[in-house]
Amino acid sequence: MSQQPSTAYKVLTQDQMDALEADGTFAGAPVDLADGYIHLSTAEQLTETVDKHFAGQSDLHVVAVDLDALGDAVRWEESRGGQLFPHIYAALPLSAVVAYSPLERDAGGQVELPVAG
Repeated sequence: MSQQPSTAYKVLTQDQMDALEADGTFAGAPVDLADGYIHLSTAEQLTETVDKHFAGQSDLHVVAVDLDALGDAVRWEESRGGQLFPHIYAALPLSAVVAYSPLERDAGGQVELPVAG
């Protein structure tokens, strides 16, 4: 099995971002709560996820999550097109967030990743 990345990404609305900062934890978006886990994407999957699930929305934020900090709560499971996606079977603590920024795209239309610092 190939080595999975240690960082994955979650797209949050402004209200969800505010709640994460205020509460120090994020229980999940409605789709996460319905499915029983928090959906994340790798860097390579992020733009497709945004295009598919957040089209036309503004005031979005990208949160970089340290998967190693979440330990056994992270499971890699097949989803879209048979790709493995990281899912968190727990609330997302702010302590596992290593960077976040408003969602922006580069000149090629790819979602830019937040940079810690």
